[in-house]
Amino acid sequence: MDEELRSLTERLRQESHGSPGYERLLTTGDQDELAGVLTAPGQPLWARELAAFRLGRAGDRRAFEALVLLLNHRDPPRCASAAHALARLGDPRTARAAAALATNELRVAYALHPVRLLVELRAPESVPALITTLERRLRPHDPYRRVALACVDGLGALGDARARRVLGEALAHPALAEAAVRALARIPRQGRK
Repeated sequence: MDEELRSLTERLRQESHGSPGYERLLTTGDQDELAGVLTAPGQPLWARELAAFRLGRAGDRRAFEALVLLLNHRDPPRCASAAHALARLGDPRTARAAAALATNELRVAYALHPVRLLVELRAPESVPALITTLERRLRPHDPYRRVALACVDGLGALGDARARRVLGEALAHPALAEAAVRALARIPRQGRK
């Protein structure tokens, strides 16, 4: 069992109080049964999350909407498990949805996992969304330093020359300067990667 699945199963086992329904969702091989949990009324959040996670990792696109909702959840472990499953889902809508969540100023407190997902996806939407998000975090007294750091690190990992300007601006912010130096060093001097 990999670390992401182990973490999810431990957390959801506690939330479900070890119910038989939890064990059933954890062990079933029936993707239709899992998909049914996503649309059935009255299902607890832990059940929807477990079903969506398992479907997403299996590449079943019926999990997409539920995973996007979980990616924008106030609970960071739910966001992390949704990002993990979305990265493996293979749905072409994923990058666009992650970019929309990362750049939504009304939900910036929950943008960390969408930012990290964009870096992992390396999609055409990734660099523009990270640049936009980081530009907004460079305002004086912005409280979302972890989001800003994730953008800086992500732009360095993506190595796209379009990020040079905003990373240069990040050098003026003490909390971001060291990471910005590292990120700039990863971007090739000539053209885009």
